[in-house]
Amino acid sequence: MSTSDDLDAFVRFFERLSPATLDRLEAIYAPDACFRDPFNEVRGVPAIRRIFEHMYRQVDEPAFHVSARFLNPDEAMLVWLFSFRFKGSRQIQQLEGTTRLRFDERGRVTLHRDYWDPAQGVYEKLPAIGSVARWLRARLSAGR
Repeated sequence: MSTSDDLDAFVRFFERLSPATLDRLEAIYAPDACFRDPFNEVRGVPAIRRIFEHMYRQVDEPAFHVSARFLNPDEAMLVWLFSFRFKGSRQIQQLEGTTRLRFDERGRVTLHRDYWDPAQGVYEKLPAIGSVARWLRARLSAGR
């Protein structure tokens, strides 16, 4: 069952996420929690920690800002903006996404499912494949 206190605690953690706060993952996630995003699908706190550690190796200044939240007794949804810089770049990138959450009876996350567009959020911003990804999006769009 999801409660507003559980969701508030998760949002505070999520918006203050840093390499130093990764030691708190065991208090936030249930031992067998499932995490899924467009690039990963893992189970368990050690595997979830590796995803966040990888993020810190790949980008500079990553930060999440939650702009909306929705809660019902069984699950919660967050709408967020992720800001970051690719390593070696000075330009700040942003991508929008949502997170679906489920909590256990102790308020720990059992399901963390991120939804965001990897083409628009990452591929189109990479120098080598960005132009191809943008061209493909334009070709497949019904409005063009």
